[in-house]
Amino acid sequence: MTRVLLLGGTSEARALAARLHPQTDIVSSLAGRVPDPALPVGPVRIGGFGGVAGLTRWLADNDIGAVVDATHPFAATITANATAACRETGVPHLVLARPAWAPGDAIVVESDVAAANTVAESGFSRVFLTTGRSGAAAFARVDAWFLIRAVTPPQDHELPPRHELLLSRGPYHLDGERDLLVAKQIDALVTKNSGGSMTRAKLDAAHELGVPVVMVDRPALPEGVHAVPTVAEAVDWVRAL
Repeated sequence: MTRVLLLGGTSEARALAARLHPQTDIVSSLAGRVPDPALPVGPVRIGGFGGVAGLTRWLADNDIGAVVDATHPFAATITANATAACRETGVPHLVLARPAWAPGDAIVVESDVAAANTVAESGFSRVFLTTGRSGAAAFARVDAWFLIRAVTPPQDHELPPRHELLLSRGPYHLDGERDLLVAKQIDALVTKNSGGSMTRAKLDAAHELGVPVVMVDRPALPEGVHAVPTVAEAVDWVRAL
């Protein structure tokens, strides 16, 4: 039986693990950046690999016959490292990439820094910032008030002077997101194009209320990788090994 490394941390990764275990010999890997993470079924390892070289050794030492990368669409480093390690070792490699959101009339930018510049130049005063813990630092010098929602708190020195921190984990629903935008008098939403249904409701609420959206575009996948958009297609790929 082929042993599969599943790079996870997303709802899709958990769903894939549930579909494959125990018929498939699968080990899920989580980065370990989130305390008390939602764990998939089956064996789990937590922590980094040590770059491409470390991952290459780990694949060999653990007799891994295939890798499925179901990490967050913005986890570009591990995706690049997995691609390089699999190419070096000849291990079959699949990326489970949830479809991106259609940006609609959002202002699409290429990075957190570009999003911060857009907020500053547009004169927004009360911003709902949902770019995650690592995204807050780019806004530290922007003259606006921020409602910052994240799973874990950013470092204090990375936060804008005027802010409220909301520690929360999805899924979120339209009624709650609409109420939040109204109660906090939000005049702009800043988000990343993560895709998926768990956090989609904020976009729908912003659209209903006419709140402008600044959306950070997701990084491109490494050239030449094989990617599928659904858990079902990933299951088929693994079972065909």
